[in-house]
Amino acid sequence: MKFTVTWVGIIVLGAVAWAQSPVVSLTQAQQTALQNHPQIASAALEAEASGFAVREVRSAYYPSLSGNITGVGAEHGSVLSAGAVTTSSIYSRGATGIVANQLVTDFGRTGSLVESAKLRSSSRNKEVANTRAQVVIEVEQAYYQALAAQAVQKVAQATLDFRRVTLRQVSALADSALRSKLDVSFAQVTVSQAQLDSIHADNDARASHARLSAAMGYDRDQSFALADESLPAALSPDVDGLIAAALHDRPDLAVLRLNRDALERYAEAEKRLRNPTVSAAAVGGVAPVRDDRLVESYSAVGVNVNIPVLNGGLFKARREEAESHKLAADKNVEALVVRVARDVEIAWLNANDAFQRLDVTARLVEQANEALRLAQARYDNALGSIVELNQAQVNQTAAEIAAATAKYEYLSRRADLNYAMGALR
Repeated sequence: MKFTVTWVGIIVLGAVAWAQSPVVSLTQAQQTALQNHPQIASAALEAEASGFAVREVRSAYYPSLSGNITGVGAEHGSVLSAGAVTTSSIYSRGATGIVANQLVTDFGRTGSLVESAKLRSSSRNKEVANTRAQVVIEVEQAYYQALAAQAVQKVAQATLDFRRVTLRQVSALADSALRSKLDVSFAQVTVSQAQLDSIHADNDARASHARLSAAMGYDRDQSFALADESLPAALSPDVDGLIAAALHDRPDLAVLRLNRDALERYAEAEKRLRNPTVSAAAVGGVAPVRDDRLVESYSAVGVNVNIPVLNGGLFKARREEAESHKLAADKNVEALVVRVARDVEIAWLNANDAFQRLDVTARLVEQANEALRLAQARYDNALGSIVELNQAQVNQTAAEIAAATAKYEYLSRRADLNYAMGALR
Protein backbone atom coordinates (compact mmCIF):
# COMPACT_ATOMS: atom_id res chain seq x y z
CA MET A 1 0.00 0.00 0.00
CA LYS A 2 2.87 2.33 0.78
CA PHE A 3 4.33 1.64 -2.66
CA THR A 4 1.01 2.44 -4.31
CA VAL A 5 0.63 5.74 -2.49
CA THR A 6 4.21 6.73 -3.32
CA TRP A 7 3.81 5.90 -7.01
CA VAL A 8 0.51 7.75 -7.28
CA GLY A 9 2.20 10.75 -5.67
CA ILE A 10 4.94 10.63 -8.29
CA ILE A 11 2.36 10.49 -11.08
CA VAL A 12 0.43 13.43 -9.62
CA LEU A 13 3.59 15.51 -9.16
CA GLY A 14 4.68 14.70 -12.71
CA ALA A 15 1.28 15.70 -14.07
CA VAL A 16 1.39 18.98 -12.14
CA ALA A 17 4.93 19.70 -13.43
CA TRP A 18 3.88 19.06 -17.03
CA ALA A 19 0.78 21.20 -16.58
CA GLN A 20 2.96 24.12 -15.48
CA SER A 21 5.41 23.66 -18.36
CA PRO A 22 5.21 25.75 -21.55
CA VAL A 23 3.08 24.23 -24.30
CA VAL A 24 4.97 23.30 -27.47
CA SER A 25 3.06 22.71 -30.71
CA LEU A 26 4.21 20.33 -33.42
CA THR A 27 5.29 23.25 -35.62
CA GLN A 28 7.34 24.74 -32.79
CA ALA A 29 8.94 21.35 -32.09
CA GLN A 30 9.92 21.02 -35.75
CA GLN A 31 11.37 24.54 -35.90
CA THR A 32 13.37 23.88 -32.75
CA ALA A 33 14.76 20.68 -34.26
CA LEU A 34 15.69 22.43 -37.51
CA GLN A 35 17.63 25.02 -35.51
CA ASN A 36 19.22 22.72 -32.93
CA HIS A 37 19.79 19.33 -34.50
CA PRO A 38 23.49 18.60 -35.07
CA GLN A 39 22.79 16.40 -38.11
CA ILE A 40 21.44 19.39 -40.01
CA ALA A 41 24.45 21.51 -39.04
CA SER A 42 26.77 18.71 -40.17
CA ALA A 43 25.00 18.38 -43.54
CA ALA A 44 25.14 22.17 -44.04
CA LEU A 45 28.88 22.21 -43.34
CA GLU A 46 29.44 19.35 -45.78
CA ALA A 47 27.52 21.33 -48.41
CA GLU A 48 29.66 24.38 -47.68
CA ALA A 49 32.82 22.30 -48.07
CA SER A 50 31.62 21.02 -51.45
CA GLY A 51 31.34 24.63 -52.62
CA PHE A 52 35.05 25.12 -51.89
CA ALA A 53 35.77 21.99 -53.93
CA VAL A 54 34.30 23.74 -56.97
CA ARG A 55 36.69 26.65 -56.44
CA GLU A 56 39.58 24.20 -56.14
CA VAL A 57 38.85 22.67 -59.53
CA ARG A 58 38.15 26.03 -61.18
CA SER A 59 41.53 27.35 -60.02
CA ALA A 60 43.13 25.52 -62.98
CA TYR A 61 41.74 28.27 -65.26
CA TYR A 62 43.77 30.98 -63.56
CA PRO A 63 47.51 31.69 -63.73
CA SER A 64 49.77 30.48 -60.96
CA LEU A 65 52.57 32.72 -59.72
CA SER A 66 55.41 31.62 -57.46
CA GLY A 67 58.65 33.17 -56.27
CA ASN A 68 61.98 31.36 -56.11
CA ILE A 69 65.25 31.99 -54.32
CA THR A 70 68.09 29.75 -55.46
CA GLY A 71 71.67 29.43 -54.28
CA VAL A 72 74.04 26.97 -55.98
CA GLY A 73 77.70 26.26 -55.36
CA ALA A 74 79.28 24.33 -58.23
CA GLU A 75 82.77 22.87 -58.64
CA HIS A 76 85.01 25.28 -60.55
CA GLY A 77 84.66 24.70 -64.26
CA SER A 78 81.48 22.61 -64.01
CA VAL A 79 78.85 23.40 -66.61
CA LEU A 80 76.61 20.35 -67.18
CA SER A 81 75.05 17.59 -65.08
CA ALA A 82 73.50 14.22 -65.91
CA GLY A 83 69.87 13.37 -65.36
CA ALA A 84 68.16 15.44 -68.06
CA VAL A 85 67.88 15.25 -71.81
CA THR A 86 68.01 19.03 -72.17
CA THR A 87 71.13 20.95 -71.21
CA SER A 88 71.16 21.87 -67.55
CA SER A 89 73.62 24.47 -66.37
CA ILE A 90 75.07 24.27 -62.88
CA TYR A 91 76.88 27.54 -62.61
CA SER A 92 77.51 28.82 -59.12
CA ARG A 93 74.92 31.53 -58.49
CA GLY A 94 72.54 33.23 -56.12
CA ALA A 95 69.34 34.26 -57.86
CA THR A 96 65.76 35.31 -57.21
CA GLY A 97 62.87 35.31 -59.62
CA ILE A 98 59.21 34.76 -60.38
CA VAL A 99 57.65 31.90 -62.33
CA ALA A 100 54.18 32.24 -63.90
CA ASN A 101 52.19 29.38 -65.47
CA GLN A 102 48.91 29.58 -67.35
CA LEU A 103 46.80 26.80 -68.80
CA VAL A 104 45.91 27.69 -72.36
CA THR A 105 43.63 24.74 -73.11
CA ASP A 106 43.15 21.13 -72.20
CA PHE A 107 40.29 20.78 -74.69
CA GLY A 108 37.46 20.81 -72.17
CA ARG A 109 38.75 18.51 -69.47
CA THR A 110 38.90 21.18 -66.76
CA GLY A 111 35.46 22.40 -67.81
CA SER A 112 34.04 18.91 -67.34
CA LEU A 113 35.72 18.63 -63.94
CA VAL A 114 34.24 21.98 -62.89
CA GLU A 115 30.74 20.91 -63.95
CA SER A 116 31.17 17.64 -62.09
CA ALA A 117 32.20 19.50 -58.94
CA LYS A 118 29.20 21.85 -59.28
CA LEU A 119 26.84 18.89 -59.55
CA ARG A 120 28.39 17.28 -56.49
CA SER A 121 27.96 20.56 -54.62
CA SER A 122 24.29 20.69 -55.66
CA SER A 123 23.96 17.10 -54.48
CA ARG A 124 25.33 18.08 -51.07
CA ASN A 125 22.83 20.93 -50.88
CA LYS A 126 20.03 18.49 -51.64
CA GLU A 127 21.42 16.25 -48.93
CA VAL A 128 20.79 19.09 -46.50
CA ALA A 129 17.13 19.07 -47.56
CA ASN A 130 17.05 15.29 -47.17
CA THR A 131 18.54 15.54 -43.68
CA ARG A 132 15.99 18.20 -42.75
CA ALA A 133 13.19 15.92 -43.94
CA GLN A 134 14.56 13.06 -41.85
CA VAL A 135 14.72 15.27 -38.77
CA VAL A 136 11.20 16.61 -39.35
CA ILE A 137 9.68 13.13 -39.74
CA GLU A 138 11.51 11.96 -36.63
CA VAL A 139 10.04 14.87 -34.67
CA GLU A 140 6.54 14.24 -36.04
CA GLN A 141 6.64 10.56 -35.17
CA ALA A 142 8.02 11.25 -31.70
CA TYR A 143 5.41 13.98 -31.13
CA TYR A 144 2.50 11.72 -32.08
CA GLN A 145 3.92 8.85 -30.04
CA ALA A 146 4.19 11.16 -27.04
CA LEU A 147 0.57 12.31 -27.48
CA ALA A 148 -0.58 8.70 -27.82
CA ALA A 149 1.38 7.68 -24.72
CA GLN A 150 -0.17 10.51 -22.73
CA ALA A 151 -3.63 9.46 -23.92
CA VAL A 152 -2.98 5.88 -22.83
CA GLN A 153 -1.67 7.19 -19.50
CA LYS A 154 -4.94 9.04 -18.91
CA VAL A 155 -6.96 5.93 -19.79
CA ALA A 156 -4.84 3.79 -17.47
CA GLN A 157 -5.28 6.24 -14.59
CA ALA A 158 -9.04 6.48 -15.18
CA THR A 159 -9.25 2.68 -15.30
CA LEU A 160 -7.36 2.40 -12.03
CA ASP A 161 -9.68 4.91 -10.36
CA PHE A 162 -12.77 3.11 -11.66
CA ARG A 163 -11.59 -0.31 -10.50
CA ARG A 164 -10.78 1.04 -7.08
CA VAL A 165 -14.36 2.27 -6.83
CA THR A 166 -15.55 -1.18 -7.87
CA LEU A 167 -13.30 -2.79 -5.25
CA ARG A 168 -14.75 -0.57 -2.55
CA GLN A 169 -18.28 -1.43 -3.64
CA VAL A 170 -17.59 -5.17 -3.74
CA SER A 171 -15.82 -5.02 -0.38
CA ALA A 172 -18.82 -3.23 1.13
CA LEU A 173 -21.19 -5.85 -0.28
CA ALA A 174 -18.94 -8.64 1.05
CA ASP A 175 -18.94 -7.04 4.49
CA SER A 176 -22.73 -7.09 4.34
CA ALA A 177 -22.63 -10.79 3.32
CA LEU A 178 -24.16 -9.89 -0.04
CA ARG A 179 -21.09 -10.96 -2.00
CA SER A 180 -18.44 -13.57 -1.41
CA LYS A 181 -14.78 -13.04 -0.55
CA LEU A 182 -13.99 -14.53 -3.96
CA ASP A 183 -15.56 -11.48 -5.59
CA VAL A 184 -13.35 -9.26 -3.44
CA SER A 185 -10.29 -11.26 -4.53
CA PHE A 186 -11.21 -10.85 -8.19
CA ALA A 187 -11.71 -7.13 -7.72
CA GLN A 188 -8.35 -6.86 -5.97
CA VAL A 189 -6.65 -8.63 -8.88
CA THR A 190 -8.16 -6.19 -11.37
CA VAL A 191 -6.98 -3.24 -9.26
CA SER A 192 -3.45 -4.65 -9.11
CA GLN A 193 -3.48 -5.21 -12.86
CA ALA A 194 -4.68 -1.63 -13.38
CA GLN A 195 -1.84 -0.40 -11.14
CA LEU A 196 0.69 -2.30 -13.26
CA ASP A 197 -0.84 -0.88 -16.43
CA SER A 198 -0.73 2.63 -14.97
CA ILE A 199 2.93 2.28 -14.01
CA HIS A 200 3.78 0.98 -17.48
CA ALA A 201 1.76 3.75 -19.17
CA ASP A 202 3.46 6.42 -17.08
CA ASN A 203 6.89 5.07 -17.99
CA ASP A 204 5.96 4.97 -21.69
CA ALA A 205 4.76 8.57 -21.51
CA ARG A 206 8.01 9.74 -19.95
CA ALA A 207 10.13 7.70 -22.37
CA SER A 208 8.24 9.06 -25.38
CA HIS A 209 8.71 12.60 -24.03
CA ALA A 210 12.46 11.96 -23.74
CA ARG A 211 12.56 10.63 -27.32
CA LEU A 212 10.82 13.78 -28.52
CA SER A 213 13.35 15.98 -26.71
CA ALA A 214 16.18 14.06 -28.39
CA ALA A 215 14.50 14.39 -31.78
CA MET A 216 14.38 18.15 -31.22
CA GLY A 217 18.17 18.18 -30.73
CA TYR A 218 18.35 18.30 -26.91
CA ASP A 219 20.73 16.05 -24.99
CA ARG A 220 18.42 16.05 -21.94
CA ASP A 221 14.68 15.65 -21.56
CA GLN A 222 13.07 19.08 -21.57
CA SER A 223 10.09 20.19 -19.51
CA PHE A 224 7.24 21.13 -21.83
CA ALA A 225 3.64 20.13 -22.49
CA LEU A 226 2.26 19.11 -25.87
CA ALA A 227 -0.55 20.69 -27.85
CA ASP A 228 -3.04 18.32 -29.42
CA GLU A 229 -3.17 18.06 -33.20
CA SER A 230 -6.28 18.15 -35.37
CA LEU A 231 -6.95 15.64 -38.11
CA PRO A 232 -5.74 16.64 -41.61
CA ALA A 233 -7.84 16.71 -44.75
CA ALA A 234 -9.02 13.45 -46.27
CA LEU A 235 -6.59 11.30 -48.20
CA SER A 236 -6.34 11.75 -51.94
CA PRO A 237 -7.48 8.60 -53.76
CA ASP A 238 -5.05 9.29 -56.64
CA VAL A 239 -2.12 7.11 -55.64
CA ASP A 240 -0.49 7.46 -59.07
CA GLY A 241 -0.50 11.23 -58.67
CA LEU A 242 1.11 10.91 -55.24
CA ILE A 243 3.82 8.67 -56.71
CA ALA A 244 4.47 11.17 -59.51
CA ALA A 245 4.80 13.96 -56.94
CA ALA A 246 7.21 11.84 -54.91
CA LEU A 247 9.40 11.10 -57.93
CA HIS A 248 9.61 14.85 -58.53
CA ASP A 249 10.04 16.07 -54.95
CA ARG A 250 11.96 13.43 -53.02
CA PRO A 251 15.29 15.02 -51.97
CA ASP A 252 17.10 11.67 -51.67
CA LEU A 253 16.18 10.88 -55.27
CA ALA A 254 17.44 14.31 -56.31
CA VAL A 255 20.71 13.54 -54.50
CA LEU A 256 21.23 10.33 -56.48
CA ARG A 257 20.34 11.99 -59.77
CA LEU A 258 22.82 14.82 -59.19
CA ASN A 259 25.51 12.32 -58.18
CA ARG A 260 24.83 10.37 -61.37
CA ASP A 261 25.12 13.54 -63.48
CA ALA A 262 28.34 14.45 -61.67
CA LEU A 263 29.79 11.03 -62.45
CA GLU A 264 28.75 11.45 -66.08
CA ARG A 265 30.64 14.74 -66.37
CA TYR A 266 33.61 13.20 -64.57
CA ALA A 267 33.61 10.34 -67.10
CA GLU A 268 33.70 12.94 -69.87
CA ALA A 269 36.69 14.57 -68.19
CA GLU A 270 38.48 11.24 -68.02
CA LYS A 271 37.88 10.71 -71.75
CA ARG A 272 39.59 14.03 -72.43
CA LEU A 273 42.80 12.84 -70.77
CA ARG A 274 43.88 11.61 -74.20
CA ASN A 275 43.81 15.19 -75.56
CA PRO A 276 46.90 17.41 -75.56
CA THR A 277 47.39 20.06 -72.90
CA VAL A 278 48.70 23.48 -73.92
CA SER A 279 50.21 25.74 -71.29
CA ALA A 280 52.30 28.90 -71.23
CA ALA A 281 55.08 29.79 -68.82
CA ALA A 282 57.11 32.90 -68.07
CA VAL A 283 60.09 33.45 -65.78
CA GLY A 284 62.07 36.51 -64.78
CA GLY A 285 64.46 37.60 -62.09
CA VAL A 286 67.96 38.69 -61.14
CA ALA A 287 71.16 36.88 -60.20
CA PRO A 288 73.39 39.23 -58.19
CA VAL A 289 75.77 36.37 -57.42
CA ARG A 290 76.79 34.68 -60.67
CA ASP A 291 79.52 33.75 -63.05
CA ASP A 292 81.01 36.80 -64.75
CA ARG A 293 80.03 35.38 -68.11
CA LEU A 294 76.31 35.64 -67.22
CA VAL A 295 74.15 38.75 -67.24
CA GLU A 296 72.61 39.93 -64.00
CA SER A 297 68.93 39.70 -65.02
CA TYR A 298 67.11 36.97 -66.86
CA SER A 299 63.64 36.46 -68.42
CA ALA A 300 61.97 33.98 -70.76
CA VAL A 301 58.53 32.97 -72.03
CA GLY A 302 57.47 29.76 -73.64
CA VAL A 303 54.61 27.52 -74.65
CA ASN A 304 54.47 23.82 -73.91
CA VAL A 305 52.28 21.24 -75.61
CA ASN A 306 51.96 17.95 -73.74
CA ILE A 307 50.76 15.14 -76.03
CA PRO A 308 50.06 11.80 -74.31
CA VAL A 309 51.24 8.86 -76.36
CA LEU A 310 51.73 5.78 -74.18
CA ASN A 311 51.12 5.36 -70.45
CA GLY A 312 50.53 1.66 -70.00
CA GLY A 313 46.76 1.95 -70.46
CA LEU A 314 46.36 4.28 -67.46
CA PHE A 315 44.04 6.78 -69.16
CA LYS A 316 41.89 4.04 -70.66
CA ALA A 317 41.52 2.35 -67.28
CA ARG A 318 40.56 5.64 -65.63
CA ARG A 319 37.96 6.31 -68.34
CA GLU A 320 36.45 2.82 -68.04
CA GLU A 321 36.38 3.08 -64.24
CA ALA A 322 34.53 6.40 -64.42
CA GLU A 323 32.04 5.03 -66.96
CA SER A 324 31.35 2.00 -64.74
CA HIS A 325 30.70 4.26 -61.77
CA LYS A 326 28.28 6.29 -63.88
CA LEU A 327 26.39 3.16 -65.03
CA ALA A 328 26.18 1.98 -61.43
CA ALA A 329 24.76 5.37 -60.45
CA ASP A 330 22.12 4.98 -63.18
CA LYS A 331 21.04 1.68 -61.64
CA ASN A 332 20.99 3.23 -58.16
CA VAL A 333 18.58 5.89 -59.42
CA GLU A 334 16.37 3.21 -61.02
CA ALA A 335 16.37 1.18 -57.80
CA LEU A 336 15.39 4.19 -55.70
CA VAL A 337 12.57 5.05 -58.12
CA VAL A 338 11.16 1.58 -57.52
CA ARG A 339 11.50 1.97 -53.73
CA VAL A 340 9.89 5.43 -53.78
CA ALA A 341 6.87 4.13 -55.69
CA ARG A 342 6.60 1.20 -53.28
CA ASP A 343 7.00 3.43 -50.20
CA VAL A 344 4.31 5.87 -51.33
CA GLU A 345 1.79 3.13 -52.11
CA ILE A 346 2.41 1.30 -48.83
CA ALA A 347 2.29 4.56 -46.86
CA TRP A 348 -1.02 5.43 -48.52
CA LEU A 349 -2.46 2.00 -47.70
CA ASN A 350 -1.31 2.28 -44.08
CA ALA A 351 -2.77 5.78 -43.74
CA ASN A 352 -6.06 4.66 -45.29
CA ASP A 353 -6.18 1.68 -42.94
CA ALA A 354 -5.53 3.92 -39.92
CA PHE A 355 -8.26 6.33 -41.10
CA GLN A 356 -10.81 3.54 -41.34
CA ARG A 357 -9.95 2.42 -37.83
CA LEU A 358 -11.01 5.81 -36.44
CA ASP A 359 -14.73 5.08 -36.89
CA VAL A 360 -14.35 1.45 -35.87
CA THR A 361 -12.62 2.28 -32.59
CA ALA A 362 -15.21 4.97 -31.83
CA ARG A 363 -18.00 2.42 -32.25
CA LEU A 364 -15.99 -0.08 -30.23
CA VAL A 365 -15.86 2.33 -27.28
CA GLU A 366 -19.63 2.85 -27.43
CA GLN A 367 -20.23 -0.90 -27.55
CA ALA A 368 -17.76 -1.61 -24.74
CA ASN A 369 -19.31 1.09 -22.55
CA GLU A 370 -22.77 -0.36 -23.13
CA ALA A 371 -21.53 -3.86 -22.40
CA LEU A 372 -19.90 -2.63 -19.19
CA ARG A 373 -23.10 -0.86 -18.16
CA LEU A 374 -25.12 -4.02 -18.69
CA ALA A 375 -22.55 -6.17 -16.91
CA GLN A 376 -22.52 -3.76 -13.98
CA ALA A 377 -26.33 -3.82 -13.82
CA ARG A 378 -26.40 -7.63 -13.95
CA TYR A 379 -23.82 -7.81 -11.20
CA ASP A 380 -25.63 -5.27 -9.03
CA ASN A 381 -28.81 -7.33 -9.37
CA ALA A 382 -26.99 -10.57 -8.61
CA LEU A 383 -27.64 -11.85 -12.14
CA GLY A 384 -24.02 -11.83 -13.31
CA SER A 385 -20.69 -12.91 -11.89
CA ILE A 386 -17.65 -10.87 -10.99
CA VAL A 387 -15.79 -12.62 -13.84
CA GLU A 388 -18.35 -11.27 -16.32
CA LEU A 389 -17.96 -7.78 -14.86
CA ASN A 390 -14.17 -8.00 -14.93
CA GLN A 391 -14.18 -9.09 -18.54
CA ALA A 392 -16.42 -6.17 -19.45
CA GLN A 393 -14.03 -3.81 -17.66
CA VAL A 394 -11.06 -5.27 -19.52
CA ASN A 395 -12.85 -4.92 -22.86
CA GLN A 396 -13.82 -1.35 -22.05
CA THR A 397 -10.22 -0.45 -21.15
CA ALA A 398 -8.89 -2.05 -24.35
CA ALA A 399 -11.47 -0.14 -26.39
CA GLU A 400 -10.57 3.16 -24.71
CA ILE A 401 -6.86 2.60 -25.40
CA ALA A 402 -7.55 1.64 -29.03
CA ALA A 403 -9.62 4.79 -29.51
CA ALA A 404 -7.07 6.98 -27.73
CA THR A 405 -4.22 5.80 -29.96
CA ALA A 406 -6.16 5.50 -33.26
CA LYS A 407 -6.07 9.24 -33.93
CA TYR A 408 -2.33 9.52 -33.38
CA GLU A 409 -1.70 6.35 -35.36
CA TYR A 410 -3.50 7.98 -38.29
CA LEU A 411 -1.52 11.20 -37.88
CA SER A 412 1.69 9.18 -37.75
CA ARG A 413 0.78 7.27 -40.92
CA ARG A 414 -0.04 10.55 -42.67
CA ALA A 415 3.39 11.84 -41.66
CA ASP A 416 4.93 8.70 -43.19
CA LEU A 417 3.03 9.41 -46.41
CA ASN A 418 4.18 13.03 -46.50
CA TYR A 419 7.78 11.89 -45.99
CA ALA A 420 7.47 9.24 -48.71
CA MET A 421 6.18 11.94 -51.07
CA GLY A 422 9.02 14.33 -50.26
CA ALA A 423 6.57 16.89 -48.87
CA LEU A 424 8.49 17.47 -45.61
CA ARG A 425 11.02 20.29 -45.52
